[in-house]
Amino acid sequence: MATPLIPTAPERRSRNLAEFVVDHIREQIASNAIKPGDKLPTESQLMTTLSVSRTVIREAISRLQAANVIETRHGIGSFVLEPRMDRLDLDMAPAHTMADVLSVMELRISLETECAGLAAQRAQPADVQRMREALDTLEAVRGAGLDSVEADFNFHSAIAFGSRNRYFVDILTQLGSTLIPRKRVDSAGIAHTEPEAYLVQVNMEHENILEAILRKDVEGARAAMRMHLSNSRERLRRSTTAKDASRN
Repeated sequence: MATPLIPTAPERRSRNLAEFVVDHIREQIASNAIKPGDKLPTESQLMTTLSVSRTVIREAISRLQAANVIETRHGIGSFVLEPRMDRLDLDMAPAHTMADVLSVMELRISLETECAGLAAQRAQPADVQRMREALDTLEAVRGAGLDSVEADFNFHSAIAFGSRNRYFVDILTQLGSTLIPRKRVDSAGIAHTEPEAYLVQVNMEHENILEAILRKDVEGARAAMRMHLSNSRERLRRSTTAKDASRN
């Protein structure tokens, strides 16, 4: 008996699953869970982790090879390549002064407002789960009195992935946590006056962004992100003004 032809619908599903695997591996690379030079999990491990077939994994690997994200060494495995700088080569001067940091915040407002709107349209359940986990981690490290820059960046990075526009991801990945100004400026004084109110406010702003994305409220997500980043800019400005006044 001849082997029956595969119906059209499962073929589309297979392609969609391959895209899901590609996105998963790209996210792992962007978050530094897998670094250039690292070996990818085996086909069997990826099949188990992602609940897909070997055919889907191999199609995803082929796509990643074609995009020069990985290379496969026969008999050894697949390895992550160094990112190609010609994909997106931004020469961003370090933000040394408060004026520089506030300018970076203006960049973030223009970039991430639209990013949040796209995430509200396009984010998949895995993207939303990543955002939720980032916020949970953010609250945990803050509660422990630890530096929250990386967790904060991971939340914004998760939104970029949710936009399903790789150029947003490329920009945020290349710029990294320089987009989170607390790493460059000691802004601990922001929270010193009313620490509990500060933490509640920032947490509420993040939750508002996520809730709008969950509702698929495009304009609401844009507005929530713009408000959050504008408030962050204003908090930085007020903190610096207060410090300057205390020195005089």
